[in-house]
Amino acid sequence: MAPFYSSPRGGHELRLLQGSGELFPDLVEAIDAADREVRLETYIFDFTGRSAEVAHALERAARRAVSVKVVVDGFGSAAPPPDWAERFAQAGVDWRVYAPLGWLGMLSLGSWRRLHRKLCVVDGRVAFCGGINILDDFHDPNHGPLEWPRLDFAVRVTGPLVAQIQATMVQLWLRMQAMRDVRRARLADMLESLRTAGFARRRAGPAGQPGARAALVLRDNLRNRSHIERAYRRAIGRARQEIIIANAYFVPGRKMRKALVSAASRGVKVRLLLQGRYEYFMQYYAARPIYGALLRAGVEIYEYSPSFLHAKVAVIDGRWATVGSSNLDPLSLLLAREANVVVEDHAFAAQLRDTLVQAIRAEERAMDPEDFRQRPLRQRMMEGVAHMIMRLALVIQGKKYL
Repeated sequence: MAPFYSSPRGGHELRLLQGSGELFPDLVEAIDAADREVRLETYIFDFTGRSAEVAHALERAARRAVSVKVVVDGFGSAAPPPDWAERFAQAGVDWRVYAPLGWLGMLSLGSWRRLHRKLCVVDGRVAFCGGINILDDFHDPNHGPLEWPRLDFAVRVTGPLVAQIQATMVQLWLRMQAMRDVRRARLADMLESLRTAGFARRRAGPAGQPGARAALVLRDNLRNRSHIERAYRRAIGRARQEIIIANAYFVPGRKMRKALVSAASRGVKVRLLLQGRYEYFMQYYAARPIYGALLRAGVEIYEYSPSFLHAKVAVIDGRWATVGSSNLDPLSLLLAREANVVVEDHAFAAQLRDTLVQAIRAEERAMDPEDFRQRPLRQRMMEGVAHMIMRLALVIQGKKYL
């Protein structure tokens, strides 16, 4: 039986990046070194604070005749400020919006199918993948300035995986191009992309060469509908010592919950680092009804409180790790376009684990099962409403999950 995603291959150099404070300098450096092409996809592209550094780098690249293609989500990203829209237009930045909302907004059929992945490829030589939007660590579009930076991660990749990341970005671009104009410019764009993809393969080297093992795992509505969730479940099923998951919006389905409970029952230490600050009503409250069964099974739950937790990462047995854009909730696992990198490398996994353990220790203690059982009636009512809204949204989209 064919694997549900490409098995991790060697030959990669990986760099774990924490927050926009580490991602943006690397991203700007790569874009400033570009001489052929920059492709970037993101759910949110904000222009506040250090996010503007990325915008400036894209503008500089376009002005020196580098092909710059940007795709943002039609719900996650507002239109660029007028001055930036003009600057991008004059420089030649090709800015596209994925699934703009119609007059019904999020009530229209299919409107919850969003572009949530965060990817960038420069010259087919270096790629970035993770959960970090083009959004300053200390700024939130809905909550304003943040006292502490949000917790999030990305990974910088060189090696064979770059060509695969580029190919999936080209595929989305061509699909959007075809919707805009079936014929005009499509062939030229395809030929250009194939040339840069070929350049990436030549630079990548053989898959078996020394270096970290990594794979790209996608979720979309075509061939990759359940790949990310299945990658998690397979790794959880093989765990023998420890599972650490940090996830912003954690509403796993029945199979994922069963896998976590089973791991805890066979003696695996399972720790979850989840959102502790209120951000969005549905995601915050819909998660809590499932905590009871996990706590009874011995799963430790910590709620991150210094700032917003936006991470979508995991480390299992100190050797398997994933960094990406996919939350473990139905919106990500059933509806959105997502991208995660799976890594099999002890050094990379150890670095991510150390960061997560430090964040867990800062919370001092895990959630108490008895305290959770006796939570106030008002909180239970809010949880029920949020759960019902999420179920209704899935019904509208024709999905069954919870």
